[in-house]
Amino acid sequence: MSGILTLDQAVQARARIRETGLSLVFTNGHFDLLHVGHLDYLERARALGGALFVGINDDASTAALKGAGRPLIPAAERARLVAALRCVDGVIIFSGLTAGPLIEALRPDIYAKGGDYQHKTLPEKPIVEAYGGQVVLIDLVPERSTTALIARVRALPGVR
Repeated sequence: MSGILTLDQAVQARARIRETGLSLVFTNGHFDLLHVGHLDYLERARALGGALFVGINDDASTAALKGAGRPLIPAAERARLVAALRCVDGVIIFSGLTAGPLIEALRPDIYAKGGDYQHKTLPEKPIVEAYGGQVVLIDLVPERSTTALIARVRALPGVR
């Protein structure tokens, strides 16, 4: 079941997970420039249930949400890196500005997002709550973000 999955493959895998009585955790994001903050977050998300699926924003939605010059790493490569992590059971690349359609199709038991959403609107929350799922916010590792990493690289001598 592990690896990069199409939506149809993910739905079939979700059915098998449900049949075994395990809970599915789902999270999503850009995961551009994979770093230890991402790893910590994904490991904690995985600990919430029996399997972890990760939605990866495609290149167009990452550019729309993150701005010019992003993503730095193409979606297929980001998906491959995330899928290689031991804590991840499946990765789905998706288009669109939210993961709503993926959540509707997979109906995960737990939808995990970073603690930075504590004071933000989470557009997927009503979808999760409508079918009885749970939204869990996970504290992020301080000072570990792609934006901070890009800023550190730009501050290096000789880098513009």
